Amino acid sequence: MTNSLRRYSAHPGWPMALGPLVVPAGRVTLRPIRLRDASAWSRIRTRDQEHLEPWEPTGEGPWDARHHIANWPGLCSSLRSEARKGRMLPMVIELDGKFCGQITIGNVMRGALRSAWIGYWVTREVGGQGVATAALALGLDHAFGPVGLHRVEATVRPENHASQAVLRNVGFREEGLLRRYLDVDHEWRDHLLVAMTIEEVEGTVADRLVHAGKAAWG
Repeated sequence: MTNSLRRYSAHPGWPMALGPLVVPAGRVTLRPIRLRDASAWSRIRTRDQEHLEPWEPTGEGPWDARHHIANWPGLCSSLRSEARKGRMLPMVIELDGKFCGQITIGNVMRGALRSAWIGYWVTREVGGQGVATAALALGLDHAFGPVGLHRVEATVRPENHASQAVLRNVGFREEGLLRRYLDVDHEWRDHLLVAMTIEEVEGTVADRLVHAGKAAWG
């Protein structure tokens, strides 16, 4: 086996740029995270604390400290290391070429399971404009395509109606309620478990959005 084939077999689908899909807000693409994302990541995460913190796992220390620009190099290096090992795909969501969020395919399992979870966040300004939906569609098609997965799941708080709508838009179905599943905003919170398998996707998820008039190919 050549070195290039050995690398591909260890982490299929990484690194690759995905898209574009065009939604009312603009042109949505995905790309691997990079070191020079530090400034945009820190600025947006700090500014949007009120928008993001209620839905994200509780972290150690104050929000501002955790999202200081100096923390990005270590975080970026760690995430990219996991990606090279085939366990994760950490990507940036761009709108018209500008950083506007992140999407991560994590806990990638091979063998008989071939599954992962997917999670995302987008900036406050682009909420409700189809950006997250388009990003999820691109991520799911990548997971079921080059990454070679059979099942992708996600969790969402019952109170997070906006995120539930995004997940429904791309075809996730609800499987159950996980009681006191995750420490979010300093309390153990219930989460809905939603999932999708490759058999449930006719064509691609992005095609489904395009045919429904919710996106267009760029």
